[in-house]
Amino acid sequence: MPDAGRAPASNEPDVGDVVVTVADVLAAQARLRRYLPPTPLHHAERFGVMLKLENLQRTGSYKVRGALNALLAARERGDRRPVIAASAGNHAQGLAWAAYRLGVQAITVMPHGAPETKIAGVAHWGATVRQHGDSYDEAFAFAKELAEQNGYRFLSAFDDPDVIAGQGTVGIEIAPYTPDVVIVPIGGGGLASGVALALKSQGVRVVGAQVEGVDSMIRAMKGDTAPKDPVASLADGVRVKVPGFITRRLCSQLLDDVVTVREAELRETLVRLALEENLIAEGAGALALAAGRRVAGKRKCAVVSGGNIDATVLAQLLSDVRPRPPRKPRRRNPEGEPSPAKGRASRAATTPSPAKTGARRLDAPAMEREVHEEPIW
Repeated sequence: MPDAGRAPASNEPDVGDVVVTVADVLAAQARLRRYLPPTPLHHAERFGVMLKLENLQRTGSYKVRGALNALLAARERGDRRPVIAASAGNHAQGLAWAAYRLGVQAITVMPHGAPETKIAGVAHWGATVRQHGDSYDEAFAFAKELAEQNGYRFLSAFDDPDVIAGQGTVGIEIAPYTPDVVIVPIGGGGLASGVALALKSQGVRVVGAQVEGVDSMIRAMKGDTAPKDPVASLADGVRVKVPGFITRRLCSQLLDDVVTVREAELRETLVRLALEENLIAEGAGALALAAGRRVAGKRKCAVVSGGNIDATVLAQLLSDVRPRPPRKPRRRNPEGEPSPAKGRASRAATTPSPAKTGARRLDAPAMEREVHEEPIW
């Protein structure tokens, strides 16, 4: 089940005067550092990318950052109301953990059919779980109704200024490593908006990633705001029918590009991540890395947004997907230049001629083009 999705746009409040700034992200960092240690960056040499490992975050996802910042900011404002949210996954677990740490009453509305492991994870931290409807949209509408009837604070999974600022702390932690481009997955846009706010002033390019058929943000940025059911995808955490209104505006202003990857690329990347880097990611968590091959940059960083994948899904992927072997890097001499022509000449002496093998003959420039090296940070 997707963690994000939205009720029809007619139910949305007017957010035209809502402003989120870099100052809000810095304030969120000051609040969260007491509760959440920075997650590590990992150099995935075979991919040629640095990975921001939010799959090692509390509750297994970056979502806890936004939820915790929202509760802490509300406490500073004197708002002690119980908090209610609609979710079928990471946002619900992040809110439950944050509410447990702060002693706040939290209610999560989850649709029937939500994974039992995620329901149990929410209940483990003491949050009240209400199941309603057969889809996220029905759970969303019911949660909004309960909030209005009982005076609860409704906390969106992404379209909330405190949530956006909390997610932006991911970018604050990446900044000291001076990447030239950071790639983030996009569902409702909370993570992409926050990271872009944190890094654009540093001169860092920020690129969003979506999956074919799960591209509501790209369409919204182009002016197509009609709700459209996303297709089934391994990246269920970004299956959003209508993206956020605040986040849509921020993404349009701040993102340098949004790229789309195929489902097969996403599946292969997730399996390679597990087998080659020993890292477990959920579908949405591997999305930014899958998009990395389509993004130019010498110092690329991809955000692995979460690791809450169902064990049976992972086992099936490891059984079914056979990733292509990674290309071997070109050898370099100590000065960092390609190996001298002598090495190529010696190889040519031991290689059968094209006339004998029937292979096509390549000139030197063509040979150089065929030798590809993954960039190494």
